[in-house]
Amino acid sequence: MQPGTGLLPLPVELESRSGPGAPASYPADVAIDPALGPEAYQLTTDADRPRIVAGDAAGAFSARLTLSQLPVGPDGRLPALRVADRPRFGWRGVLLDVARHFLGVDDVLAFLDDLADLKLNRLHLHLTDDQGWRLQIDSWPRLAEVGGRSGSQGSAGGWYSKDDFRRIVAHAADRHIVVVPEVDLPGHTNAALVAYPELACPGVVPEPYEGDEVGFSTLDTANELVYRFTAEVLREVAELSPGPWLHLGGDECLSTPDEGYAEYVRRAARLVTGLGRIPVGWHEIGQAGGLPDGVVGQYWNYTIPEDGHAARVRSLVAQGGKVILSPSDVAYFDMKYTADDLLGQDWAEGPTSLREAYGWEPTTVIDGLAETDLLGVEAAVFTEYLCGLDAVRSLAFPRLAAFAELAWSPAPAPGQQRDFAGFTRRLAGYARRWDARGVSYRRVPEVDWEA
Repeated sequence: MQPGTGLLPLPVELESRSGPGAPASYPADVAIDPALGPEAYQLTTDADRPRIVAGDAAGAFSARLTLSQLPVGPDGRLPALRVADRPRFGWRGVLLDVARHFLGVDDVLAFLDDLADLKLNRLHLHLTDDQGWRLQIDSWPRLAEVGGRSGSQGSAGGWYSKDDFRRIVAHAADRHIVVVPEVDLPGHTNAALVAYPELACPGVVPEPYEGDEVGFSTLDTANELVYRFTAEVLREVAELSPGPWLHLGGDECLSTPDEGYAEYVRRAARLVTGLGRIPVGWHEIGQAGGLPDGVVGQYWNYTIPEDGHAARVRSLVAQGGKVILSPSDVAYFDMKYTADDLLGQDWAEGPTSLREAYGWEPTTVIDGLAETDLLGVEAAVFTEYLCGLDAVRSLAFPRLAAFAELAWSPAPAPGQQRDFAGFTRRLAGYARRWDARGVSYRRVPEVDWEA
C-alpha cells in the first residue's frame, strides 16, 4: 500500500516477456481471451485472490491499473466487485511538445508514467519546430547539433540521441503506450533551415528563433534536395519507432505555395507508406488530394469548426482516411484554466475549464463524421510558455484525467450529459495518487479536494 493513500501501488512489471514484446507467461490469476477484444478486461475481486480475464496484454495491464486504484479496507482487503470494461476509442493520445521547451529523457519517462496511470496509450512527441530540432539524425547531423541549440524564450535547447529515443520508446512499450514521432514538415521548419540553409527558399537567410509566431518558415518544395532530406529523415525516424504511425505535421504552412504544399504532402505521405508506416498529419493535409488510402488526419480547430477546416477533414475521410480529434478549445491543455491565470495561453476560444475538458462529445464536432471515421482522440500540451515538467503537469492535470475518462468511457445516452459531479468526486480520490508521487496539478474550484 502507498503510505497515506489507501491505494495499492502501481504495478510496473506485469508479465514476463519472450521476444520483442510478446507475452510469455502470466500469473495464475490472469487469463487471456482474445474474444473480449483489444484492451478489454474483466476483473473479479470476490475471492482471496483477484482474477483477471483480458483480451490481450494491454487489457491485462489496464485491469492491474484498475486493481491498483481500488480502495483498501482497514483489514487490508479489497472491496468485492466485478468489472467488465473496454475502451471506447483505440487511440487515446497526448501530444507533448519538446520542440519549443526541451524536456530531458527522465522527464518524458515520468510523463509516460502519468499517462499510463490514466490508461492513455499514445504519446505523440512533437520533436521539431521553428524553435528547435530534438532528434539525432545521422544523415543530417547538424539538425540536432545546430538546430537543437535553440528553444522558446531563450531556453538552452537540447536533443535526444538515438539511444535516448530508444529508451523512451522502450519505457512506453512496457506500459502499452505507442510513441508517435512527429517531424513537422514542410512548415514549422526554421530550426532545420538554420542547420541547413540550402533547404530554404532562394533568398531566405534563416536565423535562430525563440518566439511564438507560426507560418513564416517553409522548406523549398521545388527543390529536389528537400525530398532527399525528407526521405532520409523519415527513414531514420522509422528505424527508431516500431509503432505503425509516423506524423508528418503539415499544419500552418502559410509560406508554402498551395501547389507546392500539395505536392510535398503527397510525396511525403508516399515515402511514409514506403517505409511500411501509416502517415499521420494535421488536418490541413486533406487539401492535398491523392493521399494514400488509410492516411490519418489530426483535427486541431474548434468544437464549432470554421468551414475550411471542416471541409479538409471531410476530404480526408473521402480519400479513405481516419481522423483523430484534438479540438483546441477543449483538448489543448496549454490553455489557461481561467482568464486571470498567468500560466498558459488563451488563443483557442479563451480559457478551458475542467468542465469543458470533460463535457464535449467527439461525434458532434464535425458534421457528417460517424464514430467509425474516428481513430480516436488526443489531448495536446504545447510548450511555447511551459518550461519544465512541473509547468507541463500543472496545466495538464487535472484536465487530462477528464480527457482520459472521456476517451475510455461510453458516450452518454442521447439527450444526456456526462456526470461531471460524479467525475469530480472520483477525481478527488484519484488525486491522492498525484500527491503520493509528487505530481503537480491545479486544484481547481470545481472539485472538493478534501472529499
